[in-house]
Amino acid sequence: MAAQGAADIVFLNAQLRTMDVRQPRAQAIAVSGGRIMAIGTDAQILSMVGKQTRVIDAEGRTVLPGFNESHLHLFVGAGELDHLQLLGVSGPDALRDAVQSYAARHPDLPVIVGQGCDYAVLDHPLTRHDLDQILAERPLCLLAADHHTAWANTVALRQADILQGRALGPGNEIVMGADGLATGELREFQAKAPVLALAGTHRIMAGLATGKDPDPYPDAAGFTEDCEIMAAGLAQCARLGLTSLTNMDGNAYTLRILDALRAQGRLTARVKVPFHYTTGSTLADLDIASDMARNFCDDWLSSGFVKLFMDGVVDSGTALMREDYPDRPGWRGAPLWSEDAFTEIATEADRRGLQIAVHAIGDGAVNRVLNGYEAARAANGARDARHRIEHIELIDRADIPRMKALGVTASIQPIHAPGATDFPLQPTMNKIGRARWGDAYLQRSLADAGIPLAFASDWPVADLNPLRGIQSALQRPIYEGTDDERLGLDDILAAYTTGGAYATHSESRKGKLRAGYFADLVVLNGDLEAASPAEIGAMGVDMTLCGGRIVWEQERAFQSRRAGERQSS
Repeated sequence: MAAQGAADIVFLNAQLRTMDVRQPRAQAIAVSGGRIMAIGTDAQILSMVGKQTRVIDAEGRTVLPGFNESHLHLFVGAGELDHLQLLGVSGPDALRDAVQSYAARHPDLPVIVGQGCDYAVLDHPLTRHDLDQILAERPLCLLAADHHTAWANTVALRQADILQGRALGPGNEIVMGADGLATGELREFQAKAPVLALAGTHRIMAGLATGKDPDPYPDAAGFTEDCEIMAAGLAQCARLGLTSLTNMDGNAYTLRILDALRAQGRLTARVKVPFHYTTGSTLADLDIASDMARNFCDDWLSSGFVKLFMDGVVDSGTALMREDYPDRPGWRGAPLWSEDAFTEIATEADRRGLQIAVHAIGDGAVNRVLNGYEAARAANGARDARHRIEHIELIDRADIPRMKALGVTASIQPIHAPGATDFPLQPTMNKIGRARWGDAYLQRSLADAGIPLAFASDWPVADLNPLRGIQSALQRPIYEGTDDERLGLDDILAAYTTGGAYATHSESRKGKLRAGYFADLVVLNGDLEAASPAEIGAMGVDMTLCGGRIVWEQERAFQSRRAGERQSS
């Protein structure tokens, strides 16, 4: 414990970007009792050093507020850390080698699960027959990077009892062939859930599949196992400088696991978890959301919001469009909720004081969500709800002023933009159609309209690393015939810090480096301002503090010392 009036930790000789308009830049920062004590010059902060203060020479490194990850699937991503990673794998030979090598290293897995499979991994749509040629005797399931489509081999479909198909809810499809059997393509969550259940992931997936507790509920050993999985996900976040996480699938079980980790001193980030309202939910289930809001409402673990899906994704043709898909005349995608059903849900959730966040990728989905928010406001009256729309990959520009008027936050994932970093231009851009490229993956247009932006990754759909997200935002392509939608570095950093704090109604205590705010901060291993976009994406994190506690430190990154050991200057 530092002496009274002295700091616990100080950073000197740093490049502080505070994200605070009152004092945008500084050289040093002092932390005490989990809060920021002061920022200023080296000389000013040295006056706050006591005998037990840890003094860290940042050697010109960039220090930022801890990153706010505004949209991720923490439990799901943690559970997939050890899965086969297929991002960037292309062609039959590379796919076969990756799958067979992984399967050989994991002989006891009930299902071989691959992540990040490209829709165009082969020169034709993947089928079970393609996968049978790679691995026929063991169940195999490959997930698209967006997690909205999966492909399974025949033995997996047979063991999951869906080779002959199955009736599913709206927007979900087991694609059937002319022979009356499943082709292997599984669209949306209900379709792929039976195969993933074979892999024993039902507890991890419950927050995504039902929004309710896993059934069957785990015994003590199972709960402990799940705690370790979640801890691995939190550790991954800490290594990347993430100090606040907004989960986008959830149930009370997720919060209980996080609460158990908190009791063990292993909660390394502030986490907000929703009640996931699925197509199997009823309005009575919003009692669960209200209970979660009451039971978890502090600055470390909180709920208070409801997550829904309105549509799917562009690449599989399940995003809800206002015009026909260019390659499928007469098809605009299928909504998961009718206008009336969503309006009823939104109105009741809003009446309860719950925030609402809706996955809406197509312009038809965005429009339908805004209609529901507008109806909820008309029924309940205006309040500072900060309802959200997640992704917004295509929007009718006439809906942008409506977003502003309704106070809606745009939750955007820069790394999703085709051609920015990890995801190819095709087939996505052709599925949208050249005539609509100017309305796709907007950033600057939304910001210029005064719409609050919160940037994120959608992990495990995309790379969790916020520095790669910053790189993606900086080098978002200017699609042919469209305006430049790139934002400057300051605006991008704001969307990863202050924007995320605003989206969670916590901008008065986090998202900035300001005296009195939470001591949530990240120290990069270089000078952000002097780096190119690619160099930013390649940077690492040398230290992460959350609540004044060091939750990640790169070994031998700093030559720090206790002040009592410091040479007089």
